[in-house]
Amino acid sequence: MKRHAETLAEVRSVYVELASRPMERDCQRRTQCCQFRLTGKVPQLTRGEALLSAQAFRATGRKSLPDPVKGACPMLQADTGKCLIYESRPFGCRTHFCQPAGGPMERSGILDLIRRLEEIDAQLGGDGPHPFSSAVSGALREL
Repeated sequence: MKRHAETLAEVRSVYVELASRPMERDCQRRTQCCQFRLTGKVPQLTRGEALLSAQAFRATGRKSLPDPVKGACPMLQADTGKCLIYESRPFGCRTHFCQPAGGPMERSGILDLIRRLEEIDAQLGGDGPHPFSSAVSGALREL
């Protein structure tokens, strides 16, 4: 199995590549995407993404995911409305599946990046994407 540092660097490189692509977005940390109960959508994380998210979460000094407030992402701080792991947020959060941020990115424009995340997942012995909270909770136990 690859070392976590190498894996996290590979996942970050996918995120850097995504950011370099000229796709119109208007997120500005709106947080509508973070309201899972309202959107009916929950980001699905590969094992590499979950490890990166868990590492970023641990860097905040926390050890276990809080219970989500009113169906929101557990990384969304209720008092500030900010994401605890914004710089390390998963691919699904970066591709803005919510309408106020521009709606979902066209899959054809990011399929190569999705495939890279799937390859990293396979290299880590993952079994495909899992819902955000369960994926990050599992990664927290692994770190």
